[in-house]
Amino acid sequence: MKFTIKTTINTSDMNIYDAWLSSDGHSNMTGGEATASKAIGDEFTAWDGYITGKNIELEENERIVQSWRSTEFDAADEDSLIEVLLAENNGINELTLHHSNLPEGEDHYKNGWDEHYFQPMKAFFEKK
Repeated sequence: MKFTIKTTINTSDMNIYDAWLSSDGHSNMTGGEATASKAIGDEFTAWDGYITGKNIELEENERIVQSWRSTEFDAADEDSLIEVLLAENNGINELTLHHSNLPEGEDHYKNGWDEHYFQPMKAFFEKK
């Protein structure tokens, strides 16, 4: 199962990229405790350990590819994959998120991205 969602956030691609791949930044922009790094192969956690994964590909300020799984995945489930694409135009960023290789029936994650990532991110970057 896979899906694509988009949103716009009033900040630069650099601000989103840096926050996504920083423990403090990721925690602050989502409201959930996170660990993160800018190194390919490094593992990360988000939302107080509910999400875990690993950095697979990083293109500075443009693209983040990570393996991704939640505590709701069965042990036999493969990791899913997220690809975050950043495209800034005049200080407004269009963020496109592709989420693939999800276990069947896990379509609730689409709403989760909006509720637990995009909405808190918009509020966080509006304050900056």
